[in-house]
This record gives sequence, structure tokens and C-alpha cells, in this order.
Amino acid sequence: MRSKRKIKKTSFVLLIILLLSIWSWVPVTERITLDLTGSGPAGLRIALITDLHSCYYGSGQKSLINRIDREEPDIIIFAGDIFDDNLSDDNAKILCEALVEKYPCYYVTGNHEYWSGRADSIKDYLRTIGVHVLEGECEQIEEGGVMFDICGVDDPTYIDYYDWNDMLDRAYSETDPSHIRILVSHRPEKIKTYIKYDYDLILTGHAHAGQFRIPFINRGVYVPDQGYMATYVSGKYELSNGSIMIVSRGLARESTPLPRYFNHPEVVIIDI
Repeated sequence: MRSKRKIKKTSFVLLIILLLSIWSWVPVTERITLDLTGSGPAGLRIALITDLHSCYYGSGQKSLINRIDREEPDIIIFAGDIFDDNLSDDNAKILCEALVEKYPCYYVTGNHEYWSGRADSIKDYLRTIGVHVLEGECEQIEEGGVMFDICGVDDPTYIDYYDWNDMLDRAYSETDPSHIRILVSHRPEKIKTYIKYDYDLILTGHAHAGQFRIPFINRGVYVPDQGYMATYVSGKYELSNGSIMIVSRGLARESTPLPRYFNHPEVVIIDI
């Protein structure tokens, strides 16, 4: 009798775990509104896309593309790991090619693009389809009479520490203090470096919210490069120098060995 109860209890727990995993597999759209001008909205809408890892979102990536299109963004920011080091490039290419036809797209590398050994060829491909690849430079755009500097740096996986900092210096040197200055960098944990600069907004990914995200306190159980009970995993953070950093949980699903819990894959929409 006890063994039957134990089997039922175990089965119930496993069912709950399975249902949580399925529920956490469903993508969501997160919306963040920022007043970076100090005088109300400038009217720039950014769709932040990170950590796709070339995962599948329906035939022709339609479910993901439709989710983005519904938000009518002004620009797309690809903040690294759009491609994967194990999965085929097909899904990543379908998404990038569809979006660049409709929106200005900006991209920086993530660690998996470097792990694949194809970071340079991926950047070359993205340039040929019209994506703005940022690797230590800045591009200016105007929206609602407000100027924005969109800066980006490569992931530092295989880049010497001094070279990566030189890349950050070079990008920042191209900014204008009268503009809203945005940095796109894959890594959220590089806080000590980011606070040396006066960026208004920093856009990152990488952490996957630890795969297992603890709700209510918004911590990741374990995140590479941050360790256990990681802090910078999802949402908006104000840094000590006044910069706002946004961390996307990313869109990785079948590329990861562990399921997501309390951690929906997401598209982040940022209104400035």
C-alpha cells in the first residue's frame, strides 16, 4: 500500500515538473518603458532579440516573426548568440533575413558564435543581407527629433582583455554626449567595465535567466560567469553610475540540455 502511495506521489511530482517545463517553453513579449530624455518619450521602439541559438519557432520562424511584427518596432537589436555552435544556421538565417527586410537591424556576437569557430563568416553573411554588424563602433539614428548612438562590441570570449577594452573605448569615443547613448554587449556580468562609461542604456543577454529562474526574487539558480543565485538575469537594472542595463532571458529552447523553469523565452520591447 505504501509503495502505491509512493508511486502516486512520485508520478504527481513528475507530472508537475513536466507541466512547468512545458509552460515555461512558451514564449512571451516583455515590455519596458524608459524615459531617457528626461522630457517624456522620444518615440523609439526597440525589439531586443538575444540567444536564439537558431532554435525553431514554427515553419519559416513565423510564430516569432509575427510576435515581433505585432509590436511594430523601429529597430531590431540582435544581442548575441543568434546562431549556435551545434544547431544548423537555418532558423537563425530565416529570422535575420525576414526581419532585415522590414527593420534596421543591429548585431553583436555572442560566445556561441565564437565557439562555433565561424564568428567572422557569420558577421560577413549578416553584412551581405544588410544587418549592421557592430564590433567596436557606433551608428547614429534619429527618432522623434532625438539622436541615438547605437554602439556595439564583440563578445570577449576569444578576445584579449585589453583588446576588448580598446573596442569599448573606440565605440564610446564615437558617441555624442548630447545624444542618447546605447551600448549593445552580449554579457550582463561585465558591470565593473560598463560603469566606466556614461551610457544611458546597455542591452544584453547571455544569462538565459539561469534556465531555472526563481520567481519573485528574480534570481537564476546558476548562470555561467555569475555563479549560483545570479543577480543579472532578467529585466531592468540600474547601475551605480546611473546607466540602465536590460537583460533578456533570450529565446533558446531545444539548444539547451536543461529545460526552462519560471523562465519563458522572450522578446523584449523597449520604448524610449
